[in-house]
Amino acid sequence: MREMSANEARAFLADGVRTAKLATTRADGVPDVVPVWFVLDGDEVVFTCSRSSVKARNLARDPRAALVVDDEAFPHAFVRVRGTVEMAVRPDDFHSWTTRIAARYVGAERAEEYGRRNEEFDDCLVRLMPDSILARADVAV
Repeated sequence: MREMSANEARAFLADGVRTAKLATTRADGVPDVVPVWFVLDGDEVVFTCSRSSVKARNLARDPRAALVVDDEAFPHAFVRVRGTVEMAVRPDDFHSWTTRIAARYVGAERAEEYGRRNEEFDDCLVRLMPDSILARADVAV
């Protein structure tokens, strides 16, 4: 196993269609993990969610979060990001973010369609600002 460089970790997060697994903590202390579509904006991880979702309620109460993105193919790799979030309810550029995120997962030809769909489901733009990053490659070597 080897540590990825900062550039390798950023590229690992930015490339492909890997879904992140976002970890938050419920009010009763129980951990909660859900998959999220995301993109990078500089070093920040950006995703959307509904204010009524468990993850949004958890983050509104406690802005600390962690997420992991992994490569399930041999020889396996992962990047874990821990930090705090900022949430904005329907910022002026919300549609552009939902479309940008959708483009990563469904392609440019369907990005607008899914961007609008996700804009209807979600109402929060979330930015995870990293405090620490753990990035490992060649985990099974």
